[in-house]
Amino acid sequence: MDDSVILQRDGAVATVILNRPDKLNSFTTGMTSALSEIFSALERDASCRAILLTGAGRAFCAGQDLSERTVAPGGAAPRVDVGASIEQRFNPLIRRLRASPKPIVVAVNGVAAGAGANLALQGDIVLAAKSAKFIQSFVKIGLLPDCGGTWSLTHLLGEARAKALAMLAEPVSAEQAAQWGMIWKAVDDAELIGEANKLAAHLAAQPTQALAAIKKAIHFAATATMDASLDHERDAQRELGYSDDFAEGVAAFIGKRAPVFTGNA
Repeated sequence: MDDSVILQRDGAVATVILNRPDKLNSFTTGMTSALSEIFSALERDASCRAILLTGAGRAFCAGQDLSERTVAPGGAAPRVDVGASIEQRFNPLIRRLRASPKPIVVAVNGVAAGAGANLALQGDIVLAAKSAKFIQSFVKIGLLPDCGGTWSLTHLLGEARAKALAMLAEPVSAEQAAQWGMIWKAVDDAELIGEANKLAAHLAAQPTQALAAIKKAIHFAATATMDASLDHERDAQRELGYSDDFAEGVAAFIGKRAPVFTGNA
């Protein structure tokens, strides 16, 4: 496994750490491949019931490592098919996070720029240190936001803010991001990892199938009509109604005790 990504386990919580702190955890080809492999494995691992994603050092992720591009002395970088890199590396990773049946908590511990910012926004619950910043830096090198950035910004913030952030590449503080609804919460730097760990552990003890269904239904609703969402809720609720966790939840409620969920369907 590429050591640019670290996987740690603590019970039912898997912590994934971007680990190129000397390069602000910027993406390399090996790093994106390692991330895809790890998330694929965790998706199949029944013992994993929640995932925490964060970065090592003083940044979450500064985006693509442009030093992988070759530039002739005194000249410009060669023309490349950036779309091929997106299709082969980043889009599969973003789709995997988006579709993961495990709840994903993201702890943004520092700057999240470019693809790093949009990777963070794929988390189900995103916390950020108050010193962290989100930057859509693509326009500075003549590109548009990728890794789902145009979709996420538009749905989270609306067209006006999405356009301004993408066109101006102005940094957004963690507190501003929380006020705008871009992330869940901004917390003191010293409390970030502790709060993120606590949140991930809480989610790992919840009815896993229900969390997956909630995630799927909310994603569905983003582009669906009310009628379609009502039908989706009915079908998902029917399936959850036969689960062990629903039976346990009802029994615990009637018995006036705390439920012990197993995550089983």
